[in-house]
Amino acid sequence: MYGKRSKFLTTCLLLGFTFLYLPIILMAIYSFNYSRLLPVWGGWSTRWYKELFNSPEVWQATLLSLKIACLTATIAMILGTMAGIAIVRVRKFRGRTLFTGMISAPLVMPEVITGLSLLLLFITLQQTIGWPQRRGMTTITIAHITFAMAFVAIIIQSRLTSSDRSLEEAASDLGAKPFRVLFDITLPMLAPGMIAGWLLAFTLSLDDLIIASFVTGPGSTTLPMLIYSRIRLGLKPDINALATVMIGVVAIVVLIAGLLMYLQARRSRAAAKAEAMDS
Repeated sequence: MYGKRSKFLTTCLLLGFTFLYLPIILMAIYSFNYSRLLPVWGGWSTRWYKELFNSPEVWQATLLSLKIACLTATIAMILGTMAGIAIVRVRKFRGRTLFTGMISAPLVMPEVITGLSLLLLFITLQQTIGWPQRRGMTTITIAHITFAMAFVAIIIQSRLTSSDRSLEEAASDLGAKPFRVLFDITLPMLAPGMIAGWLLAFTLSLDDLIIASFVTGPGSTTLPMLIYSRIRLGLKPDINALATVMIGVVAIVVLIAGLLMYLQARRSRAAAKAEAMDS
């Protein structure tokens, strides 16, 4: 009975991995297709990778997306951390319920509505105060911060809720000022959550297409917008090459993070073993 169940679970696992990763493997294979027509196999070639890396349009879109993602992640991390601390640590203040609801609203708001509302906001500001003069990197960054900080705030809120407050209370009892407690105890304790929030905000900004399409203007094309526009004109192997490069970069980052986590766990086990032998 146990053997049958084990085979069934193994089969389900293999089917799940096949469903998830087979399309990615096929896409990577077809990125080396020499033929200009995607469904027609013309032999192995790196032709489309050379064309991809020699395309200034791709590099401009990539650099713009990375700049926006870095700015969005940094500012969203700061604002989201402040919002999370205010919700958890400041128990009573006027408008707390409304503030909590407004922080959570972007999580469930359709991106089309968010993008349209931000577009109307920028148009109104331009007609009223003359800013922004044109829509581009600045408006995309503001729009991305608007919804990314909500994700960071939720992460910080859950981190603070599950953390032990005794260290902060002990520091306050010993005479530490609130800002000293914040910078010496609270923020170091929140560091893993802040890093996770930064990475999540970076990923959300780099991946966004719908909101950026509403708030951008001529000459400010992000990488997802470039990929989407090329797909609309017809599938070509250079899109496969671009997607394969992005997947390769993500895979390398994940492998490095996994290796660092493994080495850290190994050092922790070695230190615990040495401490047990000493005692």
